[in-house]
Amino acid sequence: MRIYVDADSCPVKSEVYKVAKRYGLQVTLVSASWFRVPNEPWIHLEVVKETGELDVADDWIADQVGAGDIVVSEDIILASRCLERDAKALNPRGRAYTPDSIGEALATRELMADLREAGSITGGPAPFGKVDRSRFLQRLDEIINDVKRGR
Repeated sequence: MRIYVDADSCPVKSEVYKVAKRYGLQVTLVSASWFRVPNEPWIHLEVVKETGELDVADDWIADQVGAGDIVVSEDIILASRCLERDAKALNPRGRAYTPDSIGEALATRELMADLREAGSITGGPAPFGKVDRSRFLQRLDEIINDVKRGR
């Protein structure tokens, strides 16, 4: 079991480190650019080369992830791709995507994109806060235990 983090704009990297250390898990952060990470042997930074394509980091994660791995990303399409490879997917606000819920999430994403394009929605998501961090920590812990139990 490994945790992959779509790291460019992930607000919960320190939370991932804390939980991964407790469970003895490897963490791979995937980014389009270099940034400082803790100097720990179980934390790896994978900088993907810019090729002009938008989803290079997502493609790298989707190619590497396997059954029982956990992916942390706000990208619903990446989450869907990871679920197809029997991985678990979780967003930084603590929403776990499952094979049963991903279809609705993809449809909602598409609807919101259409509404934004039409000018009906002009704001973004609510600010990221303490409740989101707490929910993320709880859900990540639950997912790790589910994987360990074979669920």
